[in-house]
Amino acid sequence: MRLPLGLRVVGTTRRWLGRSVAHLDPADVPAARAAVLRLQHGPLGRAVIGTPPRDVVVEETTLPTDAVPGGLGVRVYRPPSCDAPAPVVVNFHGGGFVQGDLDQSEWFCAHVAREAAAVVVSVDYRLAPEHRFPVAAQDCYDAVAALAADPGRFGIDPARLAVMGDSAGGNLATVVCLMARDRRRDGLDAPAIAAQALVYPGVEMVDVLPSEHEIPVAPILSAADIRGFHALYLGDADGRHPYASPLRADLTGLPPALVQTADHDPLRDHGERYVIALDAADVPVRHTRYLGAAHGYVATGGLTPRTSRQAVAEITAFLRAM
Repeated sequence: MRLPLGLRVVGTTRRWLGRSVAHLDPADVPAARAAVLRLQHGPLGRAVIGTPPRDVVVEETTLPTDAVPGGLGVRVYRPPSCDAPAPVVVNFHGGGFVQGDLDQSEWFCAHVAREAAAVVVSVDYRLAPEHRFPVAAQDCYDAVAALAADPGRFGIDPARLAVMGDSAGGNLATVVCLMARDRRRDGLDAPAIAAQALVYPGVEMVDVLPSEHEIPVAPILSAADIRGFHALYLGDADGRHPYASPLRADLTGLPPALVQTADHDPLRDHGERYVIALDAADVPVRHTRYLGAAHGYVATGGLTPRTSRQAVAEITAFLRAM
């Protein structure tokens, strides 16, 4: 299906702005990231991201972790009504492990909180290249573990805990599931994760998959960007590690998954091959490819409302069922 006009305009604008952060020298990334955030936080960026529902209560706070002095920043979304104690969904934003912040996920998290009648906690994990693999994954796991260890602070039910994320955040969500499962196999305490919702996740950091050749240039993300982001995240680390490339992992024993992919996305085959791998490991999995959609649709609720709202409706139905 043909891309909507708005997305084609975004693609043209992105190319006009110049090189992606993914292709910069590591020393130049922080300044370029800050410039991107200034655009995102301006009127145009806010219009693209979308306006969250006003009846969702938002709180800024921190979660205690040994690795981050003062705690890891999180944003908590509370719906107008939910059970007590409430189910909880932990979100990890996209951005190639290199950029992105809590604001870009605000529309998405607030709508999931409202429609799933769940508390959503969005995690401000540390970014590469200042903090390379596996720092982001460990931050995300530590956040989930901290929530499960002190449920009374947030009024949540640790037995009804799910994770979700888009793009790099989808990678981190499923890696958190792997880390929790591996700790349990080693006889250690770990949070019980009931479900994982993965939105156009990247799950392979070594092999170039067919959709990257088929769709080398797309409005939000190019195939070259994928490799650039991976290089900045990994540094000298081995991309074949299952916590970097979960497509290479033993997936048995993971929680049920919903995987969404986008038609016009070089990451498309990452998610779709992951669906096959999860099914082969006897993990219950549902997959939807959004036709006419490009990478980034849950972060562009104001620009792609039809796709974004349909995606949120599917995610919240899945989470309620789980």
